Amino acid sequence: MYIRRGAYQLLLGVVAAAVLAGACGGKAPPVARPTPPPSSGPTTTPPAPPGPPAPIRETPVVPAPVVPDDSMASRSVDDLNRDSPLKAIFFEYDSAELTADARTLLDANATILKRYGTWMITIEGHCDERGTAEYNLALGERRAVAAQSYLVSLGIPAERLRTVSYGKEFPFDPGHDEAAYTKNRRSHFVITGK
Repeated sequence: MYIRRGAYQLLLGVVAAAVLAGACGGKAPPVARPTPPPSSGPTTTPPAPPGPPAPIRETPVVPAPVVPDDSMASRSVDDLNRDSPLKAIFFEYDSAELTADARTLLDANATILKRYGTWMITIEGHCDERGTAEYNLALGERRAVAAQSYLVSLGIPAERLRTVSYGKEFPFDPGHDEAAYTKNRRSHFVITGK
């Protein structure tokens, strides 16, 4: 096959144009831009564009621990018992039933025992001098157990509460009349450990 010289040159031109078009991707060649002349003033670097904002970290609010009154917490067991914050409760004659007044005092005692959760307590049951020693020991025990049971019902752990009965052996008031008897029919609270 014989191609004429003009047609051959034309074909060569088309192929060359196609190759150049493919190599340049159909884009015009880049044009160099002139650089501005240097300024005579101080040079400053333009500020960098702002980045994304820093995440906001919330500091968790931790409640302050409940610290018992230092005057109470720092006192010795002997000092606490000398001026005890735990109040004695009193009973009717020949009874181990808690009165309304006794429940009110036990509620207050339970609040203190919850605040000072390490205190160990002995609840002493006492009686007046009437009756036999054996009877009064049993009655004193029932009085101490009544106080203990009520405190446990208010959320005080039973293992913190010990009971003992002294019957009529340690009267609060040594008198031999109703006024003395009223003071001696009681459950008394002794702090035995902190």
